Amino acid sequence: MTNSPPLLSVTDALTTLLAAASAAPVTDVEYIATLAANGRILARDVIAPVDVPSAENSQMDGYALESATAQLDSPIQISQRIAAGHVGKALLPGTVARLFTGALLPQGADTVVMQEHCELVEQGTAIRLTHLPEKGQWVRHVGEDIRKDSVILKAGTRLRSQELGLAASVGLPSVAVKRRLKVAVFFTGDELVMPGEPLPAGAIYNSNRFLLTALLQNLGCEIHDFGIVPDNLQATRATLRQAAQHNDVVITSGGVSVGEEDHVRPAVQAEGKLNLWQIAIKPGKPLAFGEVGPSFFIGLPGNPVSGFVTFLLFVRPFLLRMLGVADVVPRSYDLRADFDWNKPDRRNEFLRARLNSGGGLDLYQNQGSAVLSSVVWGDGLVDNPGGKVIERGTMVKFIPFSEIMQ
Repeated sequence: MTNSPPLLSVTDALTTLLAAASAAPVTDVEYIATLAANGRILARDVIAPVDVPSAENSQMDGYALESATAQLDSPIQISQRIAAGHVGKALLPGTVARLFTGALLPQGADTVVMQEHCELVEQGTAIRLTHLPEKGQWVRHVGEDIRKDSVILKAGTRLRSQELGLAASVGLPSVAVKRRLKVAVFFTGDELVMPGEPLPAGAIYNSNRFLLTALLQNLGCEIHDFGIVPDNLQATRATLRQAAQHNDVVITSGGVSVGEEDHVRPAVQAEGKLNLWQIAIKPGKPLAFGEVGPSFFIGLPGNPVSGFVTFLLFVRPFLLRMLGVADVVPRSYDLRADFDWNKPDRRNEFLRARLNSGGGLDLYQNQGSAVLSSVVWGDGLVDNPGGKVIERGTMVKFIPFSEIMQ
């Protein structure tokens, strides 16, 4: 009798996947409208063609003046009114210009006094200052946000609302992005039926199809769904060959464990090669990784929480790295455990927990790998090393779902 090889650690498994992704990056580039680029990955650095602001303008509704002429005692005449989007005349010496937020400072002015620090006098034709301003106060200076010819967004950046706003602020109507990843998915198990169909004895609804599809949509993937595949080796091999022909990655759900009806792993070994199988993680031990034809293969466990957790921890960073994203490891935060965990597994556990009103973490009572309600209830995962007992009040590493679900 031979001993089974030791389980691969979470760190080593992720390192293996990321190395493979880095060696086979997506290189195809397309230009798309900036307005349609939410969630896409930049293919090239974005260089600012203009300064932002491009001219000195006001941060406030108020009055523009030359600071050297500011005085508290005597009225100062209002010589013009300038709204945002309009250009004023040169400021007459010893006067102020009424202007509004975003309006350009007229030539000769170097300071803005907010209207709250002024009193209208002489029937609204002049102001009296109630505070002496400092030179340059409430002025947005040329290039103080962005300098012309500077790199404002680096290649490999995943575009969010913030980045899109920044690109638009320098006048870019389009950006260069990596093409979408093509991902094939299929699901194994004779027990699976789709919602809306009759539920025979022993059958379950295919929640994984909805879970996995939504996770891939979050990453902007082009999804090719091959549906539910019967539990036999021939059907699994045929679907695997077909799915691998025109996709970057093939992801399956179920069939990667050691049961007699688990056909995905032997199908991959017959059609390609398996580079990684079984990780020291709970939930999610039977995660598999390999290659079939021109495509990468990732086999997720069939239990829904196992599939959900391993997708977030391994598949998401793998797909993002293929698209050129450098920083794919989620941040974790040290938070107080308001629970006891007295019987830890020898594997690295990822426990479903949520923040409470006291700033600590509560644990979902049932941590089973099929208890999908735990990931709806929770705010994230407690990363608990193998064999570590958690006592109430100790600090633990917490990965919020907000870090790994976008």
